[in-house]
Amino acid sequence: MDDIHFERHFRTPHSEGYYIMQGNNLQSNNRLGTVDIHFTTTAVHGTLILERELEESDLTKLIEQIDEDLVLSADMPRDDFLVSVYVGKDVGFYSDEYFAEENNESLDFDDDDDSSL
Repeated sequence: MDDIHFERHFRTPHSEGYYIMQGNNLQSNNRLGTVDIHFTTTAVHGTLILERELEESDLTKLIEQIDEDLVLSADMPRDDFLVSVYVGKDVGFYSDEYFAEENNESLDFDDDDDSSL
């Protein structure tokens, strides 16, 4: 695939996660999806989540590029690269801060309800 590059968003001793971006300039720089790569002693497992469907030929080219650019460059021994592919959409980002704010808002509603009794 043309104009694909990867932006790492996490790394652990045995895993890495990347945003898959398409486009070379800021105006056309769109996220195509994400890939998480997990290194075991015998194989590398990938979870590829695409934000839009790709033709089979483009999908195989993308997996080959992930293998060449990310897996092989990690210099970890492997017998196989196993990839699970999903197509979905981003519905939100949640963190402890989000849930803390949600809990505080629900506590505020409870306080209001108690004061009206």
